Amino acid sequence: MSPMELCSYVKDVPDFPRPGVVFKDITPLLAQPDAFASTVDFLARTIELSGACEIVAIESRGFIFGAAVSRQLSMPLQLVRKPGKLPRSSFHVRYDLEYGSDQVEIHRDVIQPSRKYAIIDDVLATGGTASATAELITSNGGVVDCCAFVIELSQLGGRQKLSNCVVESLIKYN
Repeated sequence: MSPMELCSYVKDVPDFPRPGVVFKDITPLLAQPDAFASTVDFLARTIELSGACEIVAIESRGFIFGAAVSRQLSMPLQLVRKPGKLPRSSFHVRYDLEYGSDQVEIHRDVIQPSRKYAIIDDVLATGGTASATAELITSNGGVVDCCAFVIELSQLGGRQKLSNCVVESLIKYN
């Protein structure tokens, strides 16, 4: 399926999670096997071409795509989670949000020096979570080779926060 066809499976939900925000709901895309397969194929091609050796998926919808791509490419999958969700010793990075701050974590023993990683998530918006994830990787000696997203909200400028790697998005909204 083309990106244009896949757009029909992404539904706008106005005023969610707060007034003025138009949420991009991917659950219809997940419910349609051909649309999901096309999306996973795009993400897998992007990561395969990048030269990355492992996938780092961002909580929570990134896990869906990361697991499918990991299986398709037979690559290790590492998880980036919100605070307090990882059972072993972890590194964390705080990052700013529009209204406050948040934090992401990864297990201490999963990032290997000089190893190439691909970050995967469902949406690139302001880039805060993705750039914090990149910082988790690079501050532990890893290399962020590419970032792959299902959707990019271009007007929010997240791509600029990821200027040290290849950034690919399947569906772009202005």
